[in-house]
Amino acid sequence: MPTGSSPSLSKPPLPETTVRRPPSRRLAGVLLRQKSATLFRHFPPALTGDEEALHQVRVWGRRLRVAVRLLAGKPDGRRAQRAERSLSCLTRAAGGARDLDVLLATFDQRLGGLPARTPEQRRLRHRLAARRRRGRARMVEAMLDQPVARLRADLAQLVARACPDLATIDQRLHSTFAREGGKLLDGLAALGSLLDIVVLHALRRRARRLRYTVEIHGQIAGSLAATKPWKELQDRIGVLHDHHVLAEWLDGQARADAQRGHPALAAAAATEAAWARQTMARLHDEYLASAPTALVRAGLSAIGFAIE
Repeated sequence: MPTGSSPSLSKPPLPETTVRRPPSRRLAGVLLRQKSATLFRHFPPALTGDEEALHQVRVWGRRLRVAVRLLAGKPDGRRAQRAERSLSCLTRAAGGARDLDVLLATFDQRLGGLPARTPEQRRLRHRLAARRRRGRARMVEAMLDQPVARLRADLAQLVARACPDLATIDQRLHSTFAREGGKLLDGLAALGSLLDIVVLHALRRRARRLRYTVEIHGQIAGSLAATKPWKELQDRIGVLHDHHVLAEWLDGQARADAQRGHPALAAAAATEAAWARQTMARLHDEYLASAPTALVRAGLSAIGFAIE
């Protein structure tokens, strides 16, 4: 597909074997309420720094943002827009600590594959763990500063007023698949085999939005959500980004230790940064071998959207 052109997405009739839920104006409210309840169920343990709860707050906050756009009676209304902004702030507040959890896990995986850890590697690991502890303390403060009561009230009102019919929801789904799918394919075509982590991370966000949209498509259709291609694409880009961020942190440690007159630590940090980038190169080769454009096409095809 030429760079800059958008694919033409068509929505063929559903096969006769597809079981659809009956048109119901209650369905949008039910789905919004379920997703909202799941988010706030994870909120209290997240405030204690629970790693899995932090992950779930981010995941369900993002799912809710997509759901509000698709299922709210007036997604462009003041209340829906405010809820979206609050959800964005909440997921961002939980994000810093969660990202540090991932970085530490990535470095631990590296160290776990070695026959022994050097004193310098242990020192670097100690620093990263200390940064994660500080990050969690800041995260708790940031999450407590969020207008959670107002967000809950806004979501409750959106649930009570959610009244788009099935045809309206289907139209919103179709528009999202056409817009996000087209931009994702264009972005992948423009990027080609280049390893540009900033562009890839932006494309990952589009893949994630499509994944959550596919989930809602499956819930509306009363069928299993075909999310596997989107999950694979999201994960492959995500692990690339994790190693990039770790390499950047290690580079910073190498520079700081060189300035402090700690050559052994500086050399160790530089070596680990080189490992992270070498791993990125290998993971990028695997990403390219997975045929990301084909994954997108397969994901769209699995939900009945054909590319003409």
